[in-house]
Amino acid sequence: MKSVGILLCLSFLAFCACKSSPDSGASPADAQAASQDALGRLDGQVGRPADMPSAPLPQQPSGGQSVSSSTQKQTIINTGKNKPAWVDSIESVYKRSQYAAAVGYASGRDMAEKNAFANLSGFFGQSIYADQTIKNTYSEAVRNGVTSGWTDTINMDNTIRTTASLETLAAAEIKEVWHDAKNNVYYAAAVMDKSKAVGVYTDMIGANLNMIKNLVTMNQAERNSMEGFSRYQFAAAVADINITYGNVLKLIDAPVPTGLKKGDEYRLEAQNIARSIPVGIIVKNDKAGRIQGAFAKVLSQAGFISGGNNSRYILDVNISVSPVDLPNNTNKFARIELGANLTDTTAKTVLLPYNFNSREGHATAPEAENRAYMAAERKIGEEYKDILVAYLSQVLPKR
Repeated sequence: MKSVGILLCLSFLAFCACKSSPDSGASPADAQAASQDALGRLDGQVGRPADMPSAPLPQQPSGGQSVSSSTQKQTIINTGKNKPAWVDSIESVYKRSQYAAAVGYASGRDMAEKNAFANLSGFFGQSIYADQTIKNTYSEAVRNGVTSGWTDTINMDNTIRTTASLETLAAAEIKEVWHDAKNNVYYAAAVMDKSKAVGVYTDMIGANLNMIKNLVTMNQAERNSMEGFSRYQFAAAVADINITYGNVLKLIDAPVPTGLKKGDEYRLEAQNIARSIPVGIIVKNDKAGRIQGAFAKVLSQAGFISGGNNSRYILDVNISVSPVDLPNNTNKFARIELGANLTDTTAKTVLLPYNFNSREGHATAPEAENRAYMAAERKIGEEYKDILVAYLSQVLPKR
């Protein structure tokens, strides 16, 4: 799926190079029925409408028009000499009360259509865009089939998969294209039928709410685990996506389904879960507990508590220090190599491996070794927390 960043880029291109026209809490059974209905609309009304027939146009363009074979009798291609009314005033044809519409133009048809979609997205503003990291997490989960395990019905899963693959706003399509042969410029009208968009976005929200419910429903043992932590983290990402869908509905003056929450509410609960998970730290060949202390500090900063050697989660650290001889150098050198594996002892799996090595020198061998440990402490403090948090934020829970 192309990212939201592409839509933003297209909006920038449309502004710089191709200026637009101036005027431009249901039950599972209910959710299943709604999703089935949405799929019918999605099949014919989502993204660039190249595959299925659409509803009749509110006004057919006059002049030399033809039906594009590349879009299978979907987009009207007008080659007449007379400029269609929608080119200068999109609302004269696609009334604001029924449609959201925008015009894009360029020297080629494809770019004109892309600019039209970009300008239509611009009509809604930034509130319909999720953070890129969140969008990537959601898209990856859909692509890898993770979401399939967290929905109650195939129809809900299909709704999520279909809408996640869209290149443009759901229910938006290119309705008309006019080729100004005299100036060799293509104009395209991107149109969203508000009534169709309401059904599509409402069902998208419903499918995601169903997934969130399943993600956060678990017993206490499941909850107080890294798996429980990751489930709440992913629920937060899905919730943020749902907020953008809800914003689309608000902007077309449609009712928003109840039950929407911001992702931060689920992230806060994930932090509470972290504070209930003890992580034991075992370090081999430590020096006065310095490396254990460095890891304990960053785990605390990440929200976890220190546990004993019998904890389910163990950070298993191995350190080796060896002398390094450098010819023609009177200083003494020591190389430190550190490997730290965050392990789930119940599942017997390594969750997050971490490795570090450095060479430090001094006039004496003991001080060179001391500096090697100092370098390891510094490196752990600088980067391990970010590495751990990034890993936990991107873990996609499977069912």
